[in-house]
Amino acid sequence: MSERTIRLDLSYDGTDFSGWQRQRNARSVQEELETALAALHGHPVEAIGAGRTDAGVHARMQTAHFRTDLPSIPGDRFRLALNRFLPRDIRIQESREADPDFHARYDARLRSYRYFIEPSRECPPWRARYAWHLRRRPDLGSLNAMASSLIGETDFTAFSSARDPAENRYRYVYSASWRYEDGQAVFEISANAFLWRMVRSLVGSMVEYEGEGRDPSWMREVLESRDRSRAGSTAPACGLFLWNVEYYRQPTRSSRYGDDFSD
Repeated sequence: MSERTIRLDLSYDGTDFSGWQRQRNARSVQEELETALAALHGHPVEAIGAGRTDAGVHARMQTAHFRTDLPSIPGDRFRLALNRFLPRDIRIQESREADPDFHARYDARLRSYRYFIEPSRECPPWRARYAWHLRRRPDLGSLNAMASSLIGETDFTAFSSARDPAENRYRYVYSASWRYEDGQAVFEISANAFLWRMVRSLVGSMVEYEGEGRDPSWMREVLESRDRSRAGSTAPACGLFLWNVEYYRQPTRSSRYGDDFSD
């Protein structure tokens, strides 16, 4: 029986998950999705995601793929079928049949993250799970000047975790900027891939440097130093969302950067 490749676009509230990747003795998005796929198929089915989000990190739009041997379910109907088996903190937003060679991780052209900060004396309870509560209003002029240092191909060793297994710590950032939206400070960054906890390290460091009154050129100096000890604090996971994943029109395996460990 021939198999088909199915692409899923899904969202999840990462609060109660240990992250995307299946782990021992911890709840993960991948495990919940593969449990639903196994219930539907009657046998184990592997689900591969575009990025391995960390514990507590949310996804507005994560992309995954799997191979199915079920001939009776059209690609666009897997959304309804899987949502019947999935918990409420994971929802399939769209499903469709993809090119047989489609790979959610290796064919991604860029990934975009958004980080939300609630700058207020008291955080509204409906935002507490989805934003970093900061009891001051950061200056976006200074933050954007620092963010401009991130554009292009850069070695992000200074803002990576010591436990990140990546040998190549260069990443290409297409855009990075701050803005205020609905009263919140929002940082948005798009890159070909990310190192483990890179976005949270960048956010925490920029906010810390801005609060200390450092000149924005300090960001470039820390980047060029490749010294992790000069990075600031890591921002909490609750404010981070995998916002979008974009793909090449044709499948490709030419990535220079290998796996994306995201945040």
